[in-house]
Amino acid sequence: MTVLHVFWLPILLSAVVVFIASSVNHMFLPWHKGDYGKVPNETGVMDALRPFGLTPGDYMLPRPGSTQDMKSAEFGDKLNKGPVMIATVMPSGPFKMGKSLLLWFVYLVVVGYFAAYVAAHAQPGWIGYRQVFRYAGLTAFLAHAGALAQFSIWYRRSWVTTFKTMIDGVIYAALTAGVLGWLWPR
Repeated sequence: MTVLHVFWLPILLSAVVVFIASSVNHMFLPWHKGDYGKVPNETGVMDALRPFGLTPGDYMLPRPGSTQDMKSAEFGDKLNKGPVMIATVMPSGPFKMGKSLLLWFVYLVVVGYFAAYVAAHAQPGWIGYRQVFRYAGLTAFLAHAGALAQFSIWYRRSWVTTFKTMIDGVIYAALTAGVLGWLWPR
């Protein structure tokens, strides 16, 4: 038997619980309202960028063409003059949340699966709530928050935003572990 077969109900329920918690967290609580700053003269910046026809994707400004370019005086001048940024361009038009919400739910199911898998294989035989919570919680935490610091280290994302998102990860991990421990087959 696979972990998915034995634990499908706890995995799906943990995904539903975390999905609801994350929705409440992002829609009703002020916790993340200040994560992104407003660009001064937003309309002017948007009007200035529009003629370039940027397609959706990630961009770096300035971006060197090679490691040799990084050492050039011209690139150094661009860095000093600024702005220096990494930006994600999204498709124009209204936000379409359906696809993102579906992908988020699928991700939560995958996290639940791996959390159950690790908990089931970490200790042979029957394990109780505390052991399930420990192994599943650590696994879910690593999935939700383990790699977030890289964005602050390498891409200069705000550490405050990173820490807040890591705290979200602790909450989501605890909810995943709690549901798995609660519904763990005896």
